[in-house]
Amino acid sequence: MIEKGKISALQLGMMMYFAITPTAILTAPAITYKYAKQDLWISPIWALSGLITIFIAFRLHNMYPGQNIVQVSERIVGRFPGKMIGLIILFVYLYLNGIVIREYSEFLVGAFLNQTPLIVVSGSMVLVCAFAVRGGVEIVGRFAQLFLPAFVVFFLLIIIPIIPELNLLNMLPFMGEGIMPSISGAGVLQTWFSEYITVSFLLPFVADRKKAAKITLISLFAVILTLVISNLVTLLLLGEITGNYTYPFLLVARYISLAEFFTHLESLHMAIWVLGAFVKICVFFYVSVLGAAQWMNLSDHRPIVFPLGFILLLFSVWVASNMQELLHAISTSVTFSLLTVLVVIPMLLLCIAWVKKRFGRIRTMR
Repeated sequence: MIEKGKISALQLGMMMYFAITPTAILTAPAITYKYAKQDLWISPIWALSGLITIFIAFRLHNMYPGQNIVQVSERIVGRFPGKMIGLIILFVYLYLNGIVIREYSEFLVGAFLNQTPLIVVSGSMVLVCAFAVRGGVEIVGRFAQLFLPAFVVFFLLIIIPIIPELNLLNMLPFMGEGIMPSISGAGVLQTWFSEYITVSFLLPFVADRKKAAKITLISLFAVILTLVISNLVTLLLLGEITGNYTYPFLLVARYISLAEFFTHLESLHMAIWVLGAFVKICVFFYVSVLGAAQWMNLSDHRPIVFPLGFILLLFSVWVASNMQELLHAISTSVTFSLLTVLVVIPMLLLCIAWVKKRFGRIRTMR
């Protein structure tokens, strides 16, 4: 095995929480509002791709213990088709991480570091993440465990002071056009929840695997709850103008005023975003490096960390010319691509594996 490190089931759950939440809090309210309007807070509840991908990841791991989806694809469909599937999955992870890095950089430059070149912000984050990834899965897991309490505290420090200013009338009419708008909004959110297939890459390193399924599901429900709260608070504060802003949750943070002393606490939002984005980029970066090393049959993943980091930096520049174009892509082509590669292909692999196992048992009985 290339990676010798181990993580706990709790660290797995924390890593997956960070793998979804930071970017979803940042851009999901604006994107979801375009489809669901005042029902945008309901949309995360309908995002079922998380449950589907968790089921697929654990079933494949039970059928092929100690192997991730890149490795099992060769065993299920053969060497050449399996290599092609693995290459597609790795490409999508690089592309996905490029999007995350671009979102991170665009947010910091647009909201806080106006005079800083985008490439400097992106490059510094990729470099720091590269050192963490070289340390292995244990380092990434410890960062997730270290940062999660701070992430939750900062999130609550934004939400709680704003409660007296919330207008419940902004929720009305509740499901005024039926259930379909909220389901349409969930369609975009499936993109984020489909990323739970990442569990497949991390399960071989979990020490207490009996707890892994339970804690992974808890992390999924924690993500759903976080998105429901962030979407609801944004809606109740901003109302109909929610969809007019690229980062509506940032406006919520800027609205805070505590005893006329602590005002404009958007720095808390920046702290949430930097901590969360760091862990998310590390998780996807590690998955890309590990999968690429296994795909090329290398004995060590560390030599390819910095070359892949450079490729990630190129992806972050290439994904879109500006943030508006990127948001449009996320709600259209990216959603289709990610659901195809991260949900449909793993589901087909599981079905083929099940059929092969089934027919293998029948032949053995004969």
